[in-house]
Amino acid sequence: MTFKQTVLQELFSLIRQEGLSDLNEQEILSRIDISSATFKEFFQSMEDMVTQVVAFDLESRKQEHERLFDREPSPVRRLLIMVQMGLESLQESKPSLLMEIQQYYPNAWTLYWNHSNDYTAHVLYNILNDGVLTKELRSDLNIQLVTKIMLEQLSMLVNPGIFPPDKYNISEVFRSIFLYYIRGLCSEEGMKKVEDFFSKLK
Repeated sequence: MTFKQTVLQELFSLIRQEGLSDLNEQEILSRIDISSATFKEFFQSMEDMVTQVVAFDLESRKQEHERLFDREPSPVRRLLIMVQMGLESLQESKPSLLMEIQQYYPNAWTLYWNHSNDYTAHVLYNILNDGVLTKELRSDLNIQLVTKIMLEQLSMLVNPGIFPPDKYNISEVFRSIFLYYIRGLCSEEGMKKVEDFFSKLK
């Protein structure tokens, strides 16, 4: 890992834990122990910094998906792993973080949303297709439509107008939206894998 990647990792951890509303450049310099010159070398502005941190996080998650999927032949389990990773990410983040990015850092939010509509849609489609072929998912699924529905569920989840983070536990919303929906997509064989997956969770 390069020095800049280390800085991005430390920034990601800081932002995830504390959000963005109370962080300014001086506070960041102090908290992650870098100089103003280094900050200006790496980032053009706070918005550029947040955008680069989001890009770093998305690429890290993509690589983690690839590592986990390589070891997991079951499409249903790959889908559940993907959902579980998203749930854990939300649980480890300050509830207002997504709303802060959406409201105050439009470039970072655009990057995040484009990633969902491109990479996430592609991965979901392939997993659903594999699930139908292996008979873990129902044979009558309209894969393109289900992919779109799941992306719209994600859009609803991160919309603070629908689920304000001060009123709703975003992790519980995530679980309620996705996990129950996935059960309805499964064949009898797929349901066995769902039950086995949840039986081994802590």
